[in-house]
Amino acid sequence: MALGLGCDRGTPATTLVWAVVDALARCGATLADVAAVASIDLKADEPGLHALADWQGWTIRFYPAAALAVVPVPHPSETVRKYTGTPSVSEAAALLAAGAGMDQLIVEKLKFRGPDGRNATVSIARIPQ
Repeated sequence: MALGLGCDRGTPATTLVWAVVDALARCGATLADVAAVASIDLKADEPGLHALADWQGWTIRFYPAAALAVVPVPHPSETVRKYTGTPSVSEAAALLAAGAGMDQLIVEKLKFRGPDGRNATVSIARIPQ
C-alpha cells in the first residue's frame, strides 16, 4: 500500500497516527502493509509527518505541486489548489507513490480532525505487482 498524506500546519504526529490507522482499517490493512508514503513538498518541514515516519521507519517522498497537479483524482479541490498549487495532495501523492492509476485508489481522501483541532487527510493506493 502507498499512503498519501496531507495536513494542517503544525499537525502533531498523534493526529496523523489516528488518521492513518483509521484509513488503513477501512481497507482491512495495517501499518505493516505500508510500503510507500508521500506528501507535497510544502510539508517537507512538518515535524508531525517526520515523527510519524520515524516511528514506523518509513521514508516520505515529497512531490512538488506541479507533479501532483497532473495526476487525475476523484476529489479535486479548488480550495486545496488555492493554497498549494495543486487540486489534490493526499490522493495524488498516494497514486504517484504507488505508481498507479486512479483505479488503484482504495481509500479516497479520508478527512480526519484530531482532538487538537488539526486536520489531516489520508488516501491509500494499492501498489501494482
